[in-house]
This record gives sequence, structure tokens and C-alpha cells, in this order.
Amino acid sequence: MDRRSVDWQGPMTAIATPFDAAGRLDEPAFRKLVERQIADGVTGIVVGGCTGEFWSQTMDERKRLHALCVEAVAGRVPVIAGTSMVSTPQTIEMTEHAKAVGCDGAMVMPPWFVRLPGEDIVAHYRAVSNAVKLPVMAYNIPSSNVNPLTPALVDRLADLDTVVAIKESSFDYRNFYHTITRVKDRILVFGPLSQFGYAALLLGAVGSVGIMHHIWGRNPTDLHDASMRGDYATALKLQQTAEALLELLSGNGRSMYASLKACMQLLGQPIGAPRAPLQMPGANDMRELSEGLRALGIALPAAA
Repeated sequence: MDRRSVDWQGPMTAIATPFDAAGRLDEPAFRKLVERQIADGVTGIVVGGCTGEFWSQTMDERKRLHALCVEAVAGRVPVIAGTSMVSTPQTIEMTEHAKAVGCDGAMVMPPWFVRLPGEDIVAHYRAVSNAVKLPVMAYNIPSSNVNPLTPALVDRLADLDTVVAIKESSFDYRNFYHTITRVKDRILVFGPLSQFGYAALLLGAVGSVGIMHHIWGRNPTDLHDASMRGDYATALKLQQTAEALLELLSGNGRSMYASLKACMQLLGQPIGAPRAPLQMPGANDMRELSEGLRALGIALPAAA
């Protein structure tokens, strides 16, 4: 397998996971969220990633979420399941299940908590690749993982059979630049839309995996499309708003994941609270989020 083995491109969404008042997976709300994201032009859905709060879920819950996403999408766009676990055997188990329920690929980050030599990281991916013949999107997010995928490591991962893409979320332009220049001829590179998606596309990224479709409608798709057709004035203007939205979500020490759910509530699209230990933002933060959305031109219902 290589970058030609899959049809992954464009603005994909890292979809959030709705929970009901009892903290259980809210399947009807998830189906509605899938429909809204597809209507707003997403070209793929990454389910059970960081935004999806995979770390708060049991293996059975994650497996059900993967199957539910495949059912809800019904073949309209690719479904890539987050299958990362700390142990290699459990990562293989999750990836096997993703393949069995019809996911088009798996997103795999390095194991976390324990710091690993580069050889061990490559061995982890090699074991998954050898065990399950499902396209893999490697996931580099060192801000939440103690094992960064350096450009040199990604260069090695690109030679593994099932690794066909990388979601490069280091938010470090130099790391992104050196990664894409090494591997873009072999695997697909997805950049960070909110930080420098416009520049990433110009460097050869094929798309992005982000969260902004949840609260910004079709604008992330428009940012991608404007960049690809060379309408740089439009793309740059949208990029500036995307960056401002990211700053709003994570401002004053807020969790981006909790802020996203709070903003959806303000927009009249509630999907429940995040799971503990994350908490919904308090009154002051809700007011700041509400004022910030309006200042960026995002219309809120009158009650908000």
C-alpha cells in the first residue's frame, strides 16, 4: 500500500462524541452530527480520536462507536477509526475490529506515557501493519503524547506496507515542513487546518483533519477549496478566522474539547458534556465563548 491505495483527501473532520445526561454514548445525536458534517462538505470522518474523547471510553464503547459511524455514514465518505492503545496487542485488536465493521482505515498514534526509543515506535507500527491489512493514518500529536513522530521516524514509517498517510498535528511548522518534504511522494500528508492549513496545502498536503466543521459550518471546506483553486485572498481571510477560533476555544486555559461542546450548545446543537475529568466551561468562559463567536461572525440563536 501507499498514497495511491486510498482516496483520502480534502477537509476531513475529527468528529466529537455525543454523550447523554447519564454519560452514555448518545447514538441518535451522533447520527445527527454525522449528517450535519457531511452536509457541510467533509470528505471523511475520523471517529474516536482525541476530539472524540477516546481516552475516556472502554474498548467496547470505542468498538461500538466505530461500527455506529460506519452505519451512519453509509459509504458516503471514508471512515477512519482511531484505534490507538498503549499496548501493541490491544492496538492490533482495535484495528482488527475496525476492519471487521467496515472502516476504511485506522488512525494510530504511538503508544503514550512510557517514553519509547525510535526503534520501539517503528516496531509498534510494523506489528500493526503485519497483523492487519487495513490502511493506516499515523498520528503525530506530541502535545498529548510523549512520543513524537519526528520527520526521520515518519520517513521510516512510510516504508511500512499499510501506512498510507499521516495526520501531522505537532503544530510546529518546521516539523511539518521537514516531514512533508521527506514523505509526500509516498504517503498522504494531512495538515492542521486551524493553524496553517492554507500554507500546508501549498506545500503539498492533500487535506486536513480538524474540528471546525462542528461550529463553523462549511467554512473549513471553503478554506480548502479556495487554497486548491488558487484564490489566495479568500483562503488567507478564512485562515485568519480559523486561527482566531482556535485561540478562542483554548483561551484562558480552557480545554479545546470542552470548549467545542460548549460552543455547540451555544449554537443550538448540544451533544452533551465531556466526560470527567473534563468539565463544561463555567459562566465566565461561556460568556467569553459566546461573545467571541459573535465577534467572528458566527450567528448564535437569540437565547444564547
